[in-house]
Amino acid sequence: MYRNSGTGRDQTGNSDQLTHKKLFFSAFSLDFPTCPFVPIPPSHQPVMEFSRRHCSTMLFLISGFVIPAIVASVGVNYGQIANNLPSPENVIPLVRSIGANRVKLYDADPKVLRAFANTGVEFIVGLGNEFLSKMRDPNSAQDWVKTNVQAYLPATKITSIAVGNEVLTFNDTSLSGCLLPAMQGVHTALVTLNLDKQVMVTTAHSLAILETSYPPSAGAFRRDLKNCITPILDFHVKTGSPFLINAYPFFAYKASPKQVPIDFVLFQPNSGIVDPATNLHYDNMLFAQIDAVYSALAAVGCKKLAVQISETGWPSKGDEDEVGATPENAKKYNGNLMKLIAQKKATPLKPNCELSIFVFALFNENMKPGPTSERNYGLFKPDGTPAYALGLSNIAVSSNTSSGGGGGGGGSSGNSSTPASGSGIMSSPPTGSSSTGYLAISSSTVSLTLLH
Repeated sequence: MYRNSGTGRDQTGNSDQLTHKKLFFSAFSLDFPTCPFVPIPPSHQPVMEFSRRHCSTMLFLISGFVIPAIVASVGVNYGQIANNLPSPENVIPLVRSIGANRVKLYDADPKVLRAFANTGVEFIVGLGNEFLSKMRDPNSAQDWVKTNVQAYLPATKITSIAVGNEVLTFNDTSLSGCLLPAMQGVHTALVTLNLDKQVMVTTAHSLAILETSYPPSAGAFRRDLKNCITPILDFHVKTGSPFLINAYPFFAYKASPKQVPIDFVLFQPNSGIVDPATNLHYDNMLFAQIDAVYSALAAVGCKKLAVQISETGWPSKGDEDEVGATPENAKKYNGNLMKLIAQKKATPLKPNCELSIFVFALFNENMKPGPTSERNYGLFKPDGTPAYALGLSNIAVSSNTSSGGGGGGGGSSGNSSTPASGSGIMSSPPTGSSSTGYLAISSSTVSLTLLH
């Protein structure tokens, strides 16, 4: 996938990442009679350790968009390569409507960070690839942290800094050589400023760092990257930060639609595969990809390192050759994924480890380069309406409500009125609102329970 940043450019400062996207695929052979080989390509960007303090599930209904809110489990990527997105204040109710309490940025956009102050939403801010070399200098690293992190704490809950994005698969040795020193420099700055206990440092990798991904138990890092990956893993172990992976089953299906069973990639009922080495059964590709990463980590002595999915998603529209990029498939992928998270499902290899996943993306972004799919990963259109309805009918509303913080954002202000239905959702902006077509959510947050 293409890189994101709040500037409308990718994190290297280069808006053309088509070559990069085509280069990196890792093989994933499935044991289906009709599926001898499936390539699994790269993806997008970073994520941070989720809070484990809350396990409740919620739901909001906005304009027919019914989805579960899995507090402390679901995150969303907020990319801004577009010229028609709403103000950050109007984004707040949309983030709440999908139940996300974690947001990942690809920069440290001050407008966003200010708008989300006192909302309780956790943030991962990004430090672009173009800044990596500068972070070798302790003063530059400290200045960056002061300006982009410390200045917004504690009102805005910044919990992680994603240093660079998919750096190791750019095949740029000068860039990859800057990654670990940059991570160390930013961490040192956090220590100096006494922020290291509340803000972690990590980086996101493409799944293409794997040389082998099938069976999942045989997952292994690319041999040409081991010298770079090993010290980065040591950094994660020492600092307690998670290992981030961007994973997109869509690419595997797009590359081999006749070989890859669509139900296997969309979390639909299917016969699945069995890992011959562990006898573990997999009924979806994403979980197999995640366990391949766990196996790769175990193979280099990092069995206990936490893995988080910093990006995954499915486009609702694509070019003629982008098989599977439809609203129906996007609905199934993201809807079924959210159901699994709401049910606290884990991967076969790590049944006791909660999934930590950031869905890509919050909005369709009209200025992203490349194929049509790149501009259509959003859960929402820029006008705030759903790109498609997830329609999770097995979620029911309970009557409990709780107060929500506000950073002055979209409809969460005190003058918002709650509709008679008691849902806390308004079908139109309040009288006198400056909203330009966005649905407003009252300050009362609706609590829901998941029906099993």
